[in-house]
Amino acid sequence: MRVLVKLGGRVARDSVDLVLARHAAGDRVVVVHGAGPQITAELRARGIEARFVDGRRFTDAATMAVVRTASVAVGVELCGALGPQARHLVGDGIGLEAVRAPELGFVGIPVPCRPAAIEEALEASCIPVVTPLAVGPLNVNADEAATALAAGLEAERVLFVTDVPGVYLGGSVLTRLHADRATELLDAGAFEGGIVPKLLAAVQAARLGLRAEIGETAVVA
Repeated sequence: MRVLVKLGGRVARDSVDLVLARHAAGDRVVVVHGAGPQITAELRARGIEARFVDGRRFTDAATMAVVRTASVAVGVELCGALGPQARHLVGDGIGLEAVRAPELGFVGIPVPCRPAAIEEALEASCIPVVTPLAVGPLNVNADEAATALAAGLEAERVLFVTDVPGVYLGGSVLTRLHADRATELLDAGAFEGGIVPKLLAAVQAARLGLRAEIGETAVVA
């Protein structure tokens, strides 16, 4: 089974066992990682003010340089933790495709694609670890990149691993959430923060026919 595992920047280093277990079980695992906290910390250290448009980070040239440095560093660290079977791939170097969103500066919306470098890594029984930068270079949301790659690579399952057990509603973690209901709740403002892009990406994945899970929550179409 092909499995796309998206690791949030807060949990990337702590999720090594999950990735290795899936790989050991025979799954062909592709990892996409985030780096949100690391990017924010580096921007702060350099005195660059973060700017957001409709909840999305605006990326100018100076911010793009920080995004690349911080994101690549997370990918390198994650590969080191995963061991010799991991292969670090930077998205804009392997042809990760995205449509530019000019109102957000150097930001792109990922589209399904099938980079040859990922296929080659899987054929060699490696674990591709993808740093989500798109050709341009463009800054892309890691959750969106995970869904786009899962669709392009014809994965059967996409797992969004985060620092919460799943999608909370009414104080409880949902075990199952229909994509249409998720969209209604998102439109009503029922969620905020980092769960929003994950849920949007999971809804898209489910509607593309993928098995999508955010922690313990299965998002279905």
